Amino acid sequence: MGALAGKLAGKTALVTGGSRGIGRGIAERLGRDGARVAVHYGSNEAAAKETVAAIEAAGGSAFEIGVELGVPGDAQALWEAFDAHADGVDILVNNAGIGTSRPFADADEAEYDRLFAVNAKAPFFITQLGERRLRDSGRIINISSGLSQAAVMPEIMTYAMTKGALDVFTRNLSKVLGSRGITVNSVAPGIVDTDVNAAWLRGDENKEARAGAAALSALGRVGTPADIADAVAFLASDDGRWITGQWIDATGGSLA
Repeated sequence: MGALAGKLAGKTALVTGGSRGIGRGIAERLGRDGARVAVHYGSNEAAAKETVAAIEAAGGSAFEIGVELGVPGDAQALWEAFDAHADGVDILVNNAGIGTSRPFADADEAEYDRLFAVNAKAPFFITQLGERRLRDSGRIINISSGLSQAAVMPEIMTYAMTKGALDVFTRNLSKVLGSRGITVNSVAPGIVDTDVNAAWLRGDENKEARAGAAALSALGRVGTPADIADAVAFLASDDGRWITGQWIDATGGSLA
């Protein structure tokens, strides 16, 4: 099906981790704005196909690509899969990420390495190998976290460190690619109602936890994937052309 007419008509986007949660919200929003969307997934092919089907049902265009991240050769494999469907990219959203929670004293070296491999190393080399495929005046949007700069939660320290590394990458890369008109920004969500957080945010038994999470926001509610996707869509469009090298607080005022 042909892409919709919209702000991103004629553009091609790649969203890593685009099959569920925030990634799915971003993929669907970019599709509605007219971009042809590559929906990357690590293991859940069915979820990726559902996301592609949703984009197409709304009149957009999409395809799925499955590659495990955090392993040797992941970036090369990702782009080889992408190249089978498209000859260039305009919007790269480095969204895929993993997280764990444990006390500092119980930190595990293998887990530490895995978090950095997926959350920091993979975006670095995906972007490096993708640079020659990225068209001038393109967009790179890295999904960070409110934990990387202001909030303090020691039990997820390692996760926050990986996002801090991603933010440093964002600022420096904006200088590297600025001469080509390519913008590079980080979008930092707070607590978002996704399947990952469902175990403690949803259901009558979690009303107190959800109310506590909502109270952290100046707007008095928990975030949704659409809240983050709308911020990404703005940066991906021509409206965001003069914003680069920035860390965008998308926590709903949780850090105010």
